[in-house]
Amino acid sequence: MTTPQHPAPPQHAPQQAPQPPAGAPAYAHQAHQAPGPQAGYWPGQAPGGGYVSPIPIRRATLADALLSEWTKIRSVRSTVWTLGVMVLLVVGIGLLVAIGFDSAGDAMQGGSPLFVGFFGLLLGIICVITLGVLTISSEYGTGLIRTTLTACPNRGRVLAAKATVFFLLTFTIMLLCTVLVSMAGWALLEDQSSVDPSADVWLRATVGVSLYTAALGLVALAVGTLLRHSAGAITVMLGVVLLPLVLAMFMATEALSDVRKAFFDYSIPNQLAAFYATSSDPVSGPGGWTPLAIVAGVAAVALGGAYASLAKRDA
Repeated sequence: MTTPQHPAPPQHAPQQAPQPPAGAPAYAHQAHQAPGPQAGYWPGQAPGGGYVSPIPIRRATLADALLSEWTKIRSVRSTVWTLGVMVLLVVGIGLLVAIGFDSAGDAMQGGSPLFVGFFGLLLGIICVITLGVLTISSEYGTGLIRTTLTACPNRGRVLAAKATVFFLLTFTIMLLCTVLVSMAGWALLEDQSSVDPSADVWLRATVGVSLYTAALGLVALAVGTLLRHSAGAITVMLGVVLLPLVLAMFMATEALSDVRKAFFDYSIPNQLAAFYATSSDPVSGPGGWTPLAIVAGVAAVALGGAYASLAKRDA
């Protein structure tokens, strides 16, 4: 008995890619070929035709966020204009006041010659507040905040980078301004003043004032993060600076005397004046380095609220 023989399966010739018609350019045939690992169509091509970026991939760090924020804050016109006006006010008004006291002869008897820097500083802090708000609120206005948070999803890192860059920039420029004004005031009024400022007074009139204004700018940055609106946040911060002093002026009744005194003592202009006080000056309210501790605590609380808001709300 013989087993049936099954016919062998037909042998198919290997398929060939279709040939271009006669007269077609030579590269027409190449368009139908899938790029292989040795085709060399682009740098970083992976085996099988995939793409691998030739740029080294690494985890983003806080240093990257700081570099990004520094690039943004120094490349916008609002930073140049705001800080330029601040320098003009702090230095210009300070020098004018020093020259005025010098012309008045004995006008500085009993007062510190460093106090001339206080008058320009009162207007300079408005520029610091404005820049602090614009550091983040301008991104909400233009929609750039979406790009920022897409590039760096860690919102705490974004806020920390913005706060760090703004604080260091504002502190550095304000320190240069206050040192210049203090030295000019001392040179012009040294012979007319009976007060010889100690090292602590010099430190408070330069480093202390600069730290205070930069910390106040951080409060403005936090308010801008919470409100996401430039005009509204600047208005709120101007109210924080001026409203306690204005309200205290209208509290003429005896029943409100304690409230009036508290508003005067803890108003921002009074706290700034305390940095220039010497040991012989009567100080009403917090003196020495206490105002710096107060504004630092307020800035920490405000930034904590800003982070909570930034982490929970959509861009």
